[in-house]
Amino acid sequence: MVNVNVNFNNRDYLLACEEGQEDDLQKLTEELNKKFDQLKKDLGNLGEAKLLLITAIQVIDELYTLKSSLSKLKSHSSELEKKFKEIKTLSISYKEHRDEEVEELKLKLDELKTTIEKNQNNYSEILNRASESINSFITKAI
Repeated sequence: MVNVNVNFNNRDYLLACEEGQEDDLQKLTEELNKKFDQLKKDLGNLGEAKLLLITAIQVIDELYTLKSSLSKLKSHSSELEKKFKEIKTLSISYKEHRDEEVEELKLKLDELKTTIEKNQNNYSEILNRASESINSFITKAI
């Protein structure tokens, strides 16, 4: 433990803290002193004990508000994490289904290409027969 000299309400106090926490203790004391001085300015000198009590209540109120906000943020964070996991699951599922659909579409495309090729061959055959029939008719007619 290390001893630190702090000033509060124009009085020096010797306080102990863990080594390395000296600056933090000084800053906390300065913040508490600012709140105390502001209350003294706003409410007048009600007496040190009453002003200390009101200052402590304000600090506890701020702490309670921060804890409440932190709790809400943690809850919101948990909800967001659940939503993220849900979206991730949906995304993976979509990708798997998309890959299946792509494969199905490729098969259908291949079938369609085969059908088109067959139809082209049949069409060419029909045109050749029709052409031959016309030539044969013209030859017989002349």
